Amino acid sequence: MTTYILLWVLVWSILAFALMGVDKWRAASHGWRIPEKTLFLTAALGGSLGAILGMQLFRHKTMHWSFKLGMPAILAVQVLLALALSWWTAFGG
Repeated sequence: MTTYILLWVLVWSILAFALMGVDKWRAASHGWRIPEKTLFLTAALGGSLGAILGMQLFRHKTMHWSFKLGMPAILAVQVLLALALSWWTAFGG
């Protein structure tokens, strides 16, 4: 089961990272933009690490407080959930 969860996180992280890059490119070229809710959704579905890395590498959305605080908050919740699940499977279930 752990392998599937890691694969899930990897796929969503790659997608979130790519979406940050595409949105930055579209912003620079005045093209159609990716909605912010889509960027947050990909992060919430497991791609928060990829979204944060994409924000930093592409220097995208780094001045937006909702992203500056929201993406790390999503990552923190996901880490806490992973720790809780790990503890529960080891000791409780």
